[in-house]
Amino acid sequence: MAKQSFNLDLSELSSGIASQFRGLDTNEPGQWPILPKALAWFVAAVAMVVLGWFLLLSDESDLLEAERNKEPQLKQTYRDKLAQAVNLEELRKQRLQVQEYVTQLEKQLPGKAEMDALLSDINQAGLGRGLQFELFKPGQVVVKDYYAELPISVKVSGRYHDIGAFTADVANLSRIVTLHSLNISAVAKDASGALGMEATARTYRYLDQAELEEQRAQQQAEAAKGKGKGKAKAGAKGQGGKK
Repeated sequence: MAKQSFNLDLSELSSGIASQFRGLDTNEPGQWPILPKALAWFVAAVAMVVLGWFLLLSDESDLLEAERNKEPQLKQTYRDKLAQAVNLEELRKQRLQVQEYVTQLEKQLPGKAEMDALLSDINQAGLGRGLQFELFKPGQVVVKDYYAELPISVKVSGRYHDIGAFTADVANLSRIVTLHSLNISAVAKDASGALGMEATARTYRYLDQAELEEQRAQQQAEAAKGKGKGKAKAGAKGQGGKK
């Protein structure tokens, strides 16, 4: 008897639920029974979640994936910087050593005011070895990025060993001087066996502050000129395309 009553209650419940979904007026959802309203709200909520995912959260998901892909690189960067931090004191010592080395090299480059003394030292090196100067002519200064180069045409005559000693003396000067395009030949009509040497001596000096500023201004002017030419070409191409 109880079993029959339970089946009857389920049947009545199913009929009641089904009856709430019959004859619904889509134009008046506010008049619907409670179950159709609840189902409509549930479907609308699911639709909003799905729509929000595709419109908003999918971009955030891509951004999250991109940040995750950066993680290995950031970890490696962290390890590199950590290694540098551990060796910071040693790196500072190396930096000081490099600065001292650069300072020593700069001391070997004379300034503009010291060039005359250097030229005199080269001349005295030859005279001290008993050589005869037939030509000692400084050329045009060539300005580089951080220094200036002065070529000197040199032509001397003397004994072989004296010429060799002269080149050694030039190499041992306190300032940097290099010899290029050496040409040694016998002196014509010289019974003593003297030799003649022609060479180009190049000495270098550092640029003073005024020269550095002038060079920077020239480089900036050239860069601006190059950009102006590039814009002019681009404008000419654009006008040609419009035609």
